[in-house]
Amino acid sequence: MNICAEAVEILDDDHISTGLNTPMLENAFLMSDAEKIAIIERHFKKIMTVLGLDLSDDSLKNTPKRVAKMYVEEVFSGLNPANKPAISLFKNSYSYNEMLIEKNITLYSYCEHHFVPIIGKVHVAYISNGAVIGLSKINRLVQFYAKRPQVQERLTQQIANGLRDAIGTKDVAVMIDAEHLCVASRGIKDTNSNTITVSYSGKFENEKTKAEFLSLINCTK
Repeated sequence: MNICAEAVEILDDDHISTGLNTPMLENAFLMSDAEKIAIIERHFKKIMTVLGLDLSDDSLKNTPKRVAKMYVEEVFSGLNPANKPAISLFKNSYSYNEMLIEKNITLYSYCEHHFVPIIGKVHVAYISNGAVIGLSKINRLVQFYAKRPQVQERLTQQIANGLRDAIGTKDVAVMIDAEHLCVASRGIKDTNSNTITVSYSGKFENEKTKAEFLSLINCTK
């Protein structure tokens, strides 16, 4: 995936960010996952019926349950804070003081405006202030915030904040380069555009450090 030299946000007309925190009801976790699956299954069955689909057909009859389980247990599991990954930190005993980059992390999320996929790559970097994080935990943190209805701007900031909190350093950079199927598969139906969002904090606000980060993820200045 090619990333432009100067990271910018490219937004369609319906792309509106409403705040840093995912909008949630106060009673969001009073029901069990099993209860949520049963309710979603029932409502999705009604949606399919309204669309005119014959749910007695072998290919369709279990679709409402499959969709309900997918929503609760998979693609929107990041809504539940209980699913946030435990973070393993290690002492930086080898005194590595340069930036560490985890690039090309696979991104699958869902646009909160149309509930269709956002697909792309996430590039994350940090500079240790005494602790390092297990590499797989970076990927897991990205996936946790991605597994919820999202807008890309919020997702970028949530990943950056989550990494800063986990490692205890403000020296963090995050870039997301993604395709929004709400743009590609409906509306304008533009299959060639990507959206790029970035977050720089601490030492990454320095132009030299920022340029090094962009260079190492194959950006050209």
